Amino acid sequence: MPTPAADAQALPKPRLSHLLDVTATLAAHAETHDRTAELPVDGLAVVHEAGLLTLTVGTGYGGPGGTLTDTVRTLTALGQGDPSVALISAMTLFAHAAQAQTHGWPAELYAEVLAESAQRPTLINALRVEPDLGTPARGGLPATTARRTADGWELTGHKIFSTGAAGLRWMQVWARTDEDPVRTGAFLVRTDSPGIEIERTWNHLGLRASRSDDVTFDRVPVAAGAVLGLGGQEGGDLRAWNALGIAAIYLGVAYAARDWLAGYLQERVPTNLGKPLASLPRFQSEVGAIQASLVSAQTLLTATADSGDVTHANLAKTVVTNAAIDAVQRAVALIGNAGLTRRNPLERHLRDVLCGRIHTPQDDVVLGAAGRDLLEGTVR
Repeated sequence: MPTPAADAQALPKPRLSHLLDVTATLAAHAETHDRTAELPVDGLAVVHEAGLLTLTVGTGYGGPGGTLTDTVRTLTALGQGDPSVALISAMTLFAHAAQAQTHGWPAELYAEVLAESAQRPTLINALRVEPDLGTPARGGLPATTARRTADGWELTGHKIFSTGAAGLRWMQVWARTDEDPVRTGAFLVRTDSPGIEIERTWNHLGLRASRSDDVTFDRVPVAAGAVLGLGGQEGGDLRAWNALGIAAIYLGVAYAARDWLAGYLQERVPTNLGKPLASLPRFQSEVGAIQASLVSAQTLLTATADSGDVTHANLAKTVVTNAAIDAVQRAVALIGNAGLTRRNPLERHLRDVLCGRIHTPQDDVVLGAAGRDLLEGTVR
């Protein structure tokens, strides 16, 4: 068991009761972040100050020990405010949750992480995707290679879609060793190490401020013990956390779209009608359909987070994400040109929510696995 770090006692206390305030603060700057595509430093500071960035630090380390349900609730609120901030935050939350499960980080390194986290946003992310390999969720070995040195390892390679790259303090870099047989693991790299270059390549339709840039490693030194899971599971079983946490972010985007739509319909009074669009049965019915879909998605998301079931978590990610996408698309279709006008946030919500389909696990994998399990009689 870990020895609680004294520095963890100074971690900001999570204020889950203030999530509405955090959402509103993030939403006030989300438009600017989207247009500039700059790292949302101010938004991440808000998350840190609310104690949410270290929500999942384990109780064994003196942290709050936030649960999967707490994390889903938090990421829904952050996604409603600014999904780029939410996605960057999620990666750090997942890293702390994994450490609480596995205690894989060397004690002195994790103590360093906690000490910094008490003072400022200290971001962590797992870098896995590569130009040739694509997503490792579909199989294959990384080209990024760790070679033995007298002091530990030397890391060389290229990672893409590295969320929050410009603001990370620690990178968990998935790599192969130069041994025979080859082993794989996550090498712990502090971002002020020599040999790291971040190239600003992220120019995306949505989540533009997530700064998911390219990172190259040129003989970057890594200490001998700073490796997670060589030849084994490198970060604990966080499949349910990843699936449900990602779904929560995009459900939050759909909530933001729903709320903007409701305000627009209440305020829009065409001269030939003489009353708000919100008074018309057609609009009421369509908004009701959106609400029904989101309530169902939220119910599924919360229940699955409470259970922590991995198989159901993947299905929930697919169902919830598609419900969120459908809700925003319905909102756009309902009001026409105003929904795609850049002065209104709905077009941004549409661009952001569409990114939900890209995240692992993707729909074809989830639905294929669910179908096989049912047809083979392994689930009922």
